[in-house]
Amino acid sequence: MSDPQLVNVTLEAGVAVLTLDNPPLNLVTLELTRRLRGALDRLAADPAARVLVVTGAGTRAFCAGSDVSEFPSVADDVVRKKLTPENEAYSRLDDFPKPTIAALNGLAYGGGLELAVCCDILVAGADVRLALPEVKLGVLPGSGGTVRVPRRVGEGRAKELMFTGDPIDAETARSWGLVNRVVPPGQALAAALELARTLAERPNRALQLIKEAADLAQDTTEDEAIRRTLALSGAVFRTEDAREGVRAFFAKEAPRWRHR
Repeated sequence: MSDPQLVNVTLEAGVAVLTLDNPPLNLVTLELTRRLRGALDRLAADPAARVLVVTGAGTRAFCAGSDVSEFPSVADDVVRKKLTPENEAYSRLDDFPKPTIAALNGLAYGGGLELAVCCDILVAGADVRLALPEVKLGVLPGSGGTVRVPRRVGEGRAKELMFTGDPIDAETARSWGLVNRVVPPGQALAAALELARTLAERPNRALQLIKEAADLAQDTTEDEAIRRTLALSGAVFRTEDAREGVRAFFAKEAPRWRHR
């Protein structure tokens, strides 16, 4: 039997697609975590990748969480063996220097939902179910869910998800602010790619600095965020694309972005 890829990457016209491929539910294993981190490192450094879409193979799940069959082998030191490398890989996605979009199909449970909320924008099929069910195993969301989910939906709703462990549907997730867009079943990847292609046509350095500035609001005080955003504004005004944008504005023609 051939070695499964677990993480597949394609790149076309500035849009990278990273697919979790561990059928049937794309469960997070120790090896998938290792390959995920490596793929994210390579894409972050690749100037040809201007936008990243993350999705899951098949129709049953974006990712249904951790492979529980691995738990006995890591239980004696779960933080070192599993959670530290998993959090490092997820943080690579959370800190990815370019726009990221999660295309959610089927189930987004546990570590799968924790991975999805590392993305900037979440697009879900109408049939998607989302949950943080770790409490039903007697544990807690250990890969950033206790931090990133409350930032999106607020403390009360996040605690409801984590205390009950019960799934919510895509429309509820959208009304809570957990996902950005809900599309017909089976259309999440197509919708995410359409959005990604639009973003890939925007000036890439400006997008990167916008993302960095917006993330500052989550990571520091308001005064410090504003102070640091001024430096980012100074940097973006010095780019070739900023000069091209002004030129094209006065020339009344479409800008020709160089993405640098």
